[in-house]
Formats: sequence, C-alpha cells, structure tokens
Amino acid sequence: MYNEKVMEHFQNPKNVGEIENADGIGEVMSEACGDSMKVFIKVKDHKVNDIKFKTYGCCAAIASSSIATEMVKGKDLNEIKRLTKQDIVNELGGLPNRKIHCSLLAEDAIKAAVKNYEEKNNAE
Repeated sequence: MYNEKVMEHFQNPKNVGEIENADGIGEVMSEACGDSMKVFIKVKDHKVNDIKFKTYGCCAAIASSSIATEMVKGKDLNEIKRLTKQDIVNELGGLPNRKIHCSLLAEDAIKAAVKNYEEKNNAE
C-alpha cells in the first residue's frame, strides 16, 4: 500500500518533538479521520531555523509530517507559504488516493505556525 520512502518516514520520522519557546506554533486536526498535528518553528532571518512536530495519526499523516518538516527547514517564510499538499505527496513518491488528505495536515499545520509567528511579530 505504501512505498519505501513513506514507510521510512513513518518508521523513522525526522524532527519529532517540541521546541521550547517556539517562535510560531500551528495546530490542526482532520475532521475526516481525527488525525492531528502540532508544529513548532524557530525563525531566524525570515527563515525556518528549526522545526519540530507531534502528530497523532496514520502512517501517511506521520510520513507527511516528517517529510514536510524536512522540506521547509532552512526555507524562507514566503517560500513556505507556497507549499502545497501535492508538493508533499510528490516528495514522498506518492500516497494512495484515500490517504492524500493526510498530507493536508502537514501543509496546514506548517502554514498555521508561520501565520502564528507573523501575527506575534506583526510581519508578513
């Protein structure tokens, strides 16, 4: 059902945990399946310097969280705002159609963390 890359990120997820005194925090939940994700970011020079996540969910949700955090680490906030669930699915090498909604959690939580940072800092 899942390819090797998805299974690798599910079994050995990157960037799991919390960041104390995070500059931005985003939290989302899927009404469709009950999965949830919380993202913590540290920002320096308008770039995500560090990112951690906590996800409660299926294999696809955890793998999407892991790879999405890898994709945005070191990136400019404006670039991160253009991230799409399809970018995440493509980076994973695909997901079953019925699991693609799980990648939306990662996109939404990361963007919510960026928005939270910008609101705290009156930035855009």
